[in-house]
Amino acid sequence: MAGFLLRRLVNYAVLIAVATSLAYLLAATALDPRSNYEGRNPRPPAAVIDARLGRFNLDDRRPLIERYLVWAGGVLRGDFGRTWNGDEVTARLGRRLGVTLRLIVLGVVLGSVAGVAVGACAGVRQYGWFDRLSTVAAFTVLAIPTVVLANMLIIGAIWLNDRLGAQMFLVSGEATPGLEGGAGAGLLDRIKHLALPTFSLAVGQAAVYSRYQRNMMLDVLEADFVRTAVAKGLRRRAALVRHALRTALIPAVTYFAFTFGALLVGATITESVFGWHGMGEELVAAIRTNDVNTVAAISCLAAVAVLLASLAADLLHAALDPRVRVG
Repeated sequence: MAGFLLRRLVNYAVLIAVATSLAYLLAATALDPRSNYEGRNPRPPAAVIDARLGRFNLDDRRPLIERYLVWAGGVLRGDFGRTWNGDEVTARLGRRLGVTLRLIVLGVVLGSVAGVAVGACAGVRQYGWFDRLSTVAAFTVLAIPTVVLANMLIIGAIWLNDRLGAQMFLVSGEATPGLEGGAGAGLLDRIKHLALPTFSLAVGQAAVYSRYQRNMMLDVLEADFVRTAVAKGLRRRAALVRHALRTALIPAVTYFAFTFGALLVGATITESVFGWHGMGEELVAAIRTNDVNTVAAISCLAAVAVLLASLAADLLHAALDPRVRVG
């Protein structure tokens, strides 16, 4: 098992280096930080612009390979460089990353667990009322755009707050500014802010996982190893949980790695609707302002997130399938 993990870690380190390098080279080629100074009135002298861009390693008149080596050397020291206006990229992304992780971790975990449970039950009761109901619900959720779903949740929360005469759900921001009442009140306030965007992400994940897991369950329900377990005297429910579900979970575990990494920068719409200033919003702003170092840094963090989630998926895969541990 230790050798398996070590090989995985080495492979992932190489993949992160390659993905990050390609992201930087693409961003440095496609984006133009110099254009940020052209719209100023009065426009700074060319020598001043060159000096400022050179200080931040953004001067497009220097060879690309030189800029890349400087940036890569900083990354190895934990420094992602500076934005086009001089802010530290590492500090900015540190705050943004914390916001996004608080938003997506709970949403992904709740959505995947709920989706797997619903899909497994629907597969076992194929064409029953639960299967039909979950199928309609899943396709309905998948057919609704994220921005529409988020706004529907906001409208519903406002209506419910009015009916109950209390602020059960808060619809904008991460926390209430200037809130008093101690740590307990602050924690409750954050939970109220977190509930709607988390549910918005979780319900979409649950819809996808439910369809995926249902199909996987149908593939293994009539497998020889399940019938053999029942024939040897194991109760059908036990056989379904210990053998069928365990085997059907393997593809879902692999899929989890990619959904988590994609949501790290893909939750832009949810962040925008609910007023959360996370990584997705920062990536859009960085592309709009031709911020090479920030785009490359976010790409690096996304690659790390995908591969860490993939490592977690490998560990779960090894726990579900003992044959993986042999190598």
